[in-house]
Amino acid sequence: MNKLISFSALASALLLASAVVNAQTIQTEKSVLSIEKVAEGLEHPWGLAFLPDGRMLVTERAGKLRLVNTDGSLSAPLQGLPDIVVNGQGGVLDVVLHPDFASNKQFYFSFNQPGENGSSTAVALATLSDTAISDLKIVFSANPKFESRHHFGGRLVIQDNNYLFITLGDRGQRRDDAQTLDNHHGKVIRLHLDGSVPTDNPYVKDAAVLDDIWSYGHRNIQGAALHPATGELWTHEHGPQGGDEINVTRATLNYGWPMITYGEEYGGGTIGQTKKAGLEQPMHYWVPSIAPSGMSFYLSDAIPGWKDSLLVGSLKFGQLVRLELNGEKVSHEERIMIGQRIRDVRQGPDGAVYLLTDQINGQILRLKAAN
Repeated sequence: MNKLISFSALASALLLASAVVNAQTIQTEKSVLSIEKVAEGLEHPWGLAFLPDGRMLVTERAGKLRLVNTDGSLSAPLQGLPDIVVNGQGGVLDVVLHPDFASNKQFYFSFNQPGENGSSTAVALATLSDTAISDLKIVFSANPKFESRHHFGGRLVIQDNNYLFITLGDRGQRRDDAQTLDNHHGKVIRLHLDGSVPTDNPYVKDAAVLDDIWSYGHRNIQGAALHPATGELWTHEHGPQGGDEINVTRATLNYGWPMITYGEEYGGGTIGQTKKAGLEQPMHYWVPSIAPSGMSFYLSDAIPGWKDSLLVGSLKFGQLVRLELNGEKVSHEERIMIGQRIRDVRQGPDGAVYLLTDQINGQILRLKAAN
């Protein structure tokens, strides 16, 4: 599991933030919550990381990284970013702190990297200062580069302070690539934190398979989190028209896209089957699609009745979806109307739930138990 950093200062700062406006209350099945606007003015924010000093580091799909101060004000866009293709669903995507961030100020971010034949998802490691990033190193670049506005994946998860998981999409028009192992489309990647390939990766001894591949048969993964008890990677991915999925994402397993899906072509028409021997069934799926984005296990007692729930954002319906679990099965689902497209979902060090809204004037919202 990830190394724990002392967040006492951060928790206090978040609780006392003075930028909160327009507080409302929401009646949920377990608790009455307040929803507050912590910050605004972000252009399609995509990923969020909490810094130990009380600030937040936020990506904007429009090609920017910003710091959000404890009063909700925004820094100027940080300088020093690499060349980025902002096109369709591509731009600057997720962000996660290095386990030793408190001492080295390093963090990872995913982005759409230009290349000779198009672009692809890449991941950079960089050092953070108040105005810029520096010492940038590209630790991963997906191949092949391809001209497409769609399905970049891009979620980042660090496991055991040693491994970096990177989720990737099928790039839309290259859906069949998700079933072949000589490319990165529709895959989950596992690397060491320096970008090197772990010697215990499942395919390192197979010359026909890329060494960094962990799992395959994915469409477009935009939510990923580690299970708090098992430490395993859980992901969710967009289906086509219907068929959004949650999966426990294990080494060498084939999650079926596009051979199996509970969705259909846009406008109608079957895609493959719903089940096939040797292909993994989803742990949970949605028909119709909710367009899931962002995912987090809720581990605090701060919101009564929510501990151990799995939280998923919905772009399509403007909801936060709360899932109660019985092992690897969903025993209950609650839909909480937020009214804006939810791009990311994070539990804060103060026990509140923080949401990024996907819009031109994007916001950071905070959900907490009403007083």
